[in-house]
Amino acid sequence: MRMPGAKMVVEALKREGVEVVFGYPGGTIMPFFDFLHREDIRMILNRHEQGAVHAADGYARASGRVGVAVSTSGPGATNLVTGIATANMDSIPLVLITGQVPVDMIGNDAFQEADIIGISRPITKHSYLVLDVEDIPRIVKEAFHIARTGRPGPVLIDLPKDVSVAEGDFTYPEEVNIRGYKPILNGNSQAIKRAMDFVRRSKKPVIYAGGGIITSEASAELTAFARKTGIPVTLTLMGLGAFPGTDPLFLGMLGMHGTVAANQAVSECDLIIAVGARFDDRVTGRVSKFATKAKVVHVDIDPVVISKNVLVDVPVVGDAREVLQEMLKLAEPLPIDSWREELMAWKRENPLTYRQDCPVIKPQYVVEKIYELTGGDAIITTEVGQNQMWAAHYFLYDHPRTFLSSGGLGTMGYGFPAAIGAQVAFPDRVVFDIAGDGSIQMKIQELATAVLNELPVNIAILNNGYLGMVRQWQEFFFDKAYAFSCLGQRPSCPRHCNNPNGECPPYVPDFVKLAEAYGAMGIRVEHPEDVEGAIREAIQSPRTVILEFLVTREENVFPMVQPGAGINEIMIG
Repeated sequence: MRMPGAKMVVEALKREGVEVVFGYPGGTIMPFFDFLHREDIRMILNRHEQGAVHAADGYARASGRVGVAVSTSGPGATNLVTGIATANMDSIPLVLITGQVPVDMIGNDAFQEADIIGISRPITKHSYLVLDVEDIPRIVKEAFHIARTGRPGPVLIDLPKDVSVAEGDFTYPEEVNIRGYKPILNGNSQAIKRAMDFVRRSKKPVIYAGGGIITSEASAELTAFARKTGIPVTLTLMGLGAFPGTDPLFLGMLGMHGTVAANQAVSECDLIIAVGARFDDRVTGRVSKFATKAKVVHVDIDPVVISKNVLVDVPVVGDAREVLQEMLKLAEPLPIDSWREELMAWKRENPLTYRQDCPVIKPQYVVEKIYELTGGDAIITTEVGQNQMWAAHYFLYDHPRTFLSSGGLGTMGYGFPAAIGAQVAFPDRVVFDIAGDGSIQMKIQELATAVLNELPVNIAILNNGYLGMVRQWQEFFFDKAYAFSCLGQRPSCPRHCNNPNGECPPYVPDFVKLAEAYGAMGIRVEHPEDVEGAIREAIQSPRTVILEFLVTREENVFPMVQPGAGINEIMIG
């Protein structure tokens, strides 16, 4: 078939099974959108390109499919950068398509020109500048293959306008064969046997699993392995849902805001079985104090992350699901009852706790009520900060792909557009974005996207009037000097105000009126006894809903490990 380049891209998306595209049109990408609107592929018109890439990211995390976002050149392309970096840090499969000025104008500072290939190269898994229309079918095929295989990640295709209107022959390849790109799926059998020898000899083992379990669809294998051996499990933030949060073997999340049981387990164990995790700094704390008594078995599909931060004793390069299946064949129950009881005692004696015994709403209470009233059967997205940690701790995730959050980059504004993407993927599921009053305003204009597409996304804003995590650190480490973390600050306010109980002017914006202005439903909740009813009303509504909970202003996230400390040096509040 002979066709213009822009139509080739659309046809290639159809061949890849793409059902929805998130994006924003503009001059250089206009030929693509002209062909797209003639097809059955659903187009979600976001209100900002960053919102589009976060929505594609949420769609990918919730569904397990490759998310697609499209923008025009110049500022349209650069507005994707934060979302691309977010997906790259968390290994999320995306294909980004950007318009570009004509080939002979590249490098001439043309109108709306930006070197998006150069800008995005450090934050993409791969990128393509299309110079020949005949290359489009191969490039799109390769882009999807690279995005979804190995350690997933974002791939960018930059499409100059003259290439998009030029005609060529369209032949879509059936296979991909990229020289030098051959991800290893099956772990080395000798390495797996050696790993299992370490497991059999251990007296105090712990499984430490991350987002790689979810990516490789290995939750069933991880659960079977833990239950067969009796080894307790701790998860990273990105791994929540990879192992049932209600299972007796689950110790909770570990790291800077990890549970006492999880952090103590890693600090006292003699073996860490790390699967699909990368030992990032939020998990390890001070590396020299991390798991000093333990040998380490590390399973990961990306050889680069093995021994990158923590030296390991048994490296196993391979897909988590494939490797766990082989480990299961060699697994047997371990005589570690005393170790397990020690961990369960830590868990019983140091539970996550708060007190809802005051007339002001506690944010933890809101998250617990969302869990209770949805039966745990909801997709939860979060913004970044205190809201993220409370959502991680007080909602128990029994299934993968139900907790969507920016882990590696910590991107404020991620949660709401990600919730839109998740709701598009699962229109009949209950979706909640658990948000802070600061981060929700980063992408609040996506309310128009949700309302116009009739998406019943629920946004639970935990409104404390602060950039909450910033204020918490200022309380602990800056002598309560709340420098520019109060979101109600005006020129008339005291310069060094740290009295949240004083008389403050009205909050800006009024979230209920803002919701109504966009055509959404707005509900303000000021008293604990009204929390349950408001959540029920939101769940039952077919509309986009903002639930604004006025919560205690100086509530802190605990447990907490101070920067530079070991993860067993825990502040429990």
